[in-house]
Amino acid sequence: MDTLVLFTYALYAVATIAMTAWVAQTLYKAGHIFLLEAFHGNDEMAASVNHLLRVGFYLVNLGFVLMFLKYGAHPESVVGAVEYLTTKVGIVLIVLGAMHFFNMFNFDKMRKKGRRPPPLNA
Repeated sequence: MDTLVLFTYALYAVATIAMTAWVAQTLYKAGHIFLLEAFHGNDEMAASVNHLLRVGFYLVNLGFVLMFLKYGAHPESVVGAVEYLTTKVGIVLIVLGAMHFFNMFNFDKMRKKGRRPPPLNA
């Protein structure tokens, strides 16, 4: 029983951490273009903000993944372990998707702000 629970927890941790890393890296690579436009071609500023966004993404998502581990009944069978994993991983995927759209919304907002003409000095 304890072995099944620990094995299930290990699979959950490996799967969700890997997915978090993949989403973070995808956002990091694709987001640079948006930030570069938002910061009028200032690559150093775009890279810095992009890095900070990636760190924040990791902190929020990995914190959620690790805290969420303890919730729910411990699996008592292989079928229960599969159901536990699919439910937990599914919820983590929904959270990652929501964070992805939140980041995309913010990237787009920054990009649109960067496209506006600078204010005229009166």
